[in-house]
Amino acid sequence: MKHHSAQEIAAAATLYPSPQEPRMSRRQRIERWAALLESHSGTLNALRQIEYLSPADRRAYRAPNTPLTIAFNDPVLREEGLKSDGLGDAMTFFEMNDSDAHRLLCDCRYLGRMTGTAVAERLRRYAASGERRAKLRQAIRRFFGL
Repeated sequence: MKHHSAQEIAAAATLYPSPQEPRMSRRQRIERWAALLESHSGTLNALRQIEYLSPADRRAYRAPNTPLTIAFNDPVLREEGLKSDGLGDAMTFFEMNDSDAHRLLCDCRYLGRMTGTAVAERLRRYAASGERRAKLRQAIRRFFGL
């Protein structure tokens, strides 16, 4: 058995930091965003014609007073890892693809004015449908022994 000095033990302990606290799930992040949007008074700016942007321009897209701005202004979501109010960072953080972002946030999906309540409702339906799809895929895998 090898003996170690107190300094060696302390140095080894710093190499392996303790695990971080459990982070919010995707559903919890989306639910928090929806709650923030519901409490937002006034109108929001929808993302303008993002379907016509190149993939790089779409990921870099940002505009003032959008649902993405509301999310980024929240210190909890920033602490969880939301890097900016850019569309690409939000897509990564909320685990959305281009089609999801377009369906949820683009101006062509909102007739008239975009409100926080309307976006929150869509976000909640989106999160619930994602969970249903995941459960269905899991059941199919179990059924076929995958």
